[in-house]
Amino acid sequence: MELPEEIAAMRAGTGDPGTLLGEFRRAAVLVPTLGPNADQLLTRSFGGVRWILAFTDEAALARFARESGGGAAGEPWEYTSVLGARLLDAVVPELDGPTGVAVDIADEDGSMLFPPVPGIVPDEVAVGGADKGEGA
Repeated sequence: MELPEEIAAMRAGTGDPGTLLGEFRRAAVLVPTLGPNADQLLTRSFGGVRWILAFTDEAALARFARESGGGAAGEPWEYTSVLGARLLDAVVPELDGPTGVAVDIADEDGSMLFPPVPGIVPDEVAVGGADKGEGA
């Protein structure tokens, strides 16, 4: 199955978390970019966690753009295509604070969160992960 189908199976209670994570890691997702050189990824903060916004296709990104009211009407959003594994293993560790990935957040029945916990992001940046030497 592809990522949207794995998300649907998980939301229906018939999916497997390991299979979903594996499919996300293999999938190329679209991440809106910001900044003068489009060098910043679009994120939102909620509950003390920074969420990288990722979309399974251009239609899902367009739904989010319409609902969020971002950008000028009819103006395209800049985005980059990134493998889910790269987001989790390389991008998340470079950002400050707990960071996860939110997929297709404008799709009420098709969204999925990949939180910053061990087994999803590297242990050294996971909430509750390896000791970072703080407060010792």
